[in-house]
Amino acid sequence: MTVRAGWVGRFFEDFEIGDVYEHGLGRTVTQADNIWITLLTQNTARVHFDAHYAAQTEFGRPLVNSAFTVALVTGQSVSDVSYNVMANLGWDEVRLPNPLFEADTVYSWSEVVAKRESRSRPEVGIVTVRTTGTNQDGVPVITFSRTVMVYRRGMGPTPGPGGARPS
Repeated sequence: MTVRAGWVGRFFEDFEIGDVYEHGLGRTVTQADNIWITLLTQNTARVHFDAHYAAQTEFGRPLVNSAFTVALVTGQSVSDVSYNVMANLGWDEVRLPNPLFEADTVYSWSEVVAKRESRSRPEVGIVTVRTTGTNQDGVPVITFSRTVMVYRRGMGPTPGPGGARPS
């Protein structure tokens, strides 16, 4: 039997300005997702959890809490962008150009827009990506820039074993 290493993520050296990463996983948003994030964040805007109220708005149905949208699309990008992160440094220019609704499926991609060596930490570099999330029809529901501190190859923590291996 051959044991093959799993995905180890990108390190600072792997990023090139202009590269685009199409994040592999889509995610259909459920009513439970929307209710849970609304409760967890103590967001009391009725448009997220009161269907009767939301039906009277121009949208005609509950909107997905935008904190969920940011978290979901950030999460979709982790395997390509920040799998080997030391720290997130910030989200900028967060825009929600179109609403996201329960039962929509979100897909996303990120483009590398900046890269530089850290001035104070030789073990990391700083990478900025511009990320877009769309619904199942390709309509953008969120865009943002995210800046991360990413380890250089061989400079970060060593991951543990991948689990029990058959002998």
